Amino acid sequence: MWSSSLRRTSNMKCPFISAQQTLSLSPKLICNPHVTPSPSPPLFSSASFLQPIKSPAICAFGSKLRSYFVRALHTMQNPEAISYLTQSQAAEIDEILMGPLGFSVDQLMELAGLSVATSIAEVYKPSKYNRVLAICGPGNNGGDGLVAARHLHHFGYKPFICYPNRTAMPLYTGLVTQLESLSVPFISLEDLPLDLSKDFDIVVDAMFGFSFHGGGSGVLYRGAPRPPFDNLIQKLICVNQYDQTRQKSSVVVSIDIPSGWQVEGDGGPEGIKPDMLVSLTAPKLCAKNFCGPHHFLGGRFVPPSIADKFKLRLPPYPGTSMCVRIGKPLQVEISALRENYISPEFLEEQVEADPFDQFRQWFDDVVAAGLREPNAMALSTACKDGKPSSRMVLLKGFDKNGFVWYTNYESRKAQELFENPHASLLFYWDGLNRQVRVEGSVQKVPEEESNQYFHSRPRGSQIGAVVSKQSTIVSGRHVLYDQYKELEEKFSDGSLIPKPKNWGGYRLKPEMFEFWQGQKSRLHDRLRYSPREINGQRVWKIERLAP
Repeated sequence: MWSSSLRRTSNMKCPFISAQQTLSLSPKLICNPHVTPSPSPPLFSSASFLQPIKSPAICAFGSKLRSYFVRALHTMQNPEAISYLTQSQAAEIDEILMGPLGFSVDQLMELAGLSVATSIAEVYKPSKYNRVLAICGPGNNGGDGLVAARHLHHFGYKPFICYPNRTAMPLYTGLVTQLESLSVPFISLEDLPLDLSKDFDIVVDAMFGFSFHGGGSGVLYRGAPRPPFDNLIQKLICVNQYDQTRQKSSVVVSIDIPSGWQVEGDGGPEGIKPDMLVSLTAPKLCAKNFCGPHHFLGGRFVPPSIADKFKLRLPPYPGTSMCVRIGKPLQVEISALRENYISPEFLEEQVEADPFDQFRQWFDDVVAAGLREPNAMALSTACKDGKPSSRMVLLKGFDKNGFVWYTNYESRKAQELFENPHASLLFYWDGLNRQVRVEGSVQKVPEEESNQYFHSRPRGSQIGAVVSKQSTIVSGRHVLYDQYKELEEKFSDGSLIPKPKNWGGYRLKPEMFEFWQGQKSRLHDRLRYSPREINGQRVWKIERLAP
């Protein structure tokens, strides 16, 4: 996507890659997805967890991380806080990237195509939007589309390519060869359906980017798109046109700039109106006129020297993602939010006879998958009048005697457990489409056990437990902070911090387990374990419940 001035010297265009940020950790990605759990004992205890990080430097980093995401959220939601490039600025950035900074076209094209593919995958899941048509032009915008199609194939989509006026250069012929080796079909103009929505769920507009204005790319004649791109643009415009009789229309994804738009203008009332725009490097001025629901910045690459020179204000990227949503948060219809789960079948003949063993197996799966806080669980209690309340707590151990967590014995949940010593636990592991419910009676753990766990916690957490009179009203955060600092100073010599008498653990003894596995069309698997006495022995009966 080089400017016309660069094409005169190179005959190639450079795809834009977005700004690299030095701090990019997402709360969703803090756990390492590649961690393999070490061999564990048959039963689980609080000692099995990784010990909390105590380093002051890392704690300070966490504080900076929180403020970082607050700033990032402001940038993403406020379009005026983001930089928009003019055509001359975009061209100058290209000159720097491809000149003194030494980047090659294939490097940048690869990153651009990957960012487009990840943006698509962020919104349009392959379970619903599987068939993707990439319409590719002869330049770098088309190359971005070819790379995106290759990545989409590996992401589980079924891409098709329409690539008229192919570029006979090794970079482009190599991309074609890569796609052909994956058996990705290439469709001729003659074989394209009149209505693209009949055969495709997503149409990627990769015909031409910001180099459209000014000519010289072989796709224009007297300022207008040359055949066959004029007809292809019309096909995309037809996809945009809302038809009351149409059950479902393809979504249109444009790379950098919708084909036919001016860099510093728009496509006019009759131009392409994409559902998603993936801007590269930084949004171009015309992106201010984008009215679709999904605007992403892609590529994650701009050296600090360029960011400083052009005073670029760009949002940070979450975790390891190659794309970030920009603009106002997506407004969605809550009733339309749904997920069609795809999971292996969960069958009676495959499960463990003992629910504790089955829970251990699933918990190990969650840890191996790197999901964040696998021990988080919703604890539901009820007072003597039957009024329920729920909150998230952390599991700190389990064995055949039950599930253990710790809290303040004067909190609301403790009061409700005193009045009604029964509770339910709910573990929800979204990344694996699984949840587990556990119901049973509750009692306090021995004081020695609570004391041992209390002193295994970070000293900051110990002081926090002393300071917090949980569930009571406080006049402001400063009250807690002042008390914390006072105790921190008191115990600064490293002396033992006494466990509060009103703090300790509870153990739920299970009387029922339910294991849930999400499946297509809401035909979920639900297996319930309930205890039975047979010949004086306690055994667990397994029953399938209707979803």
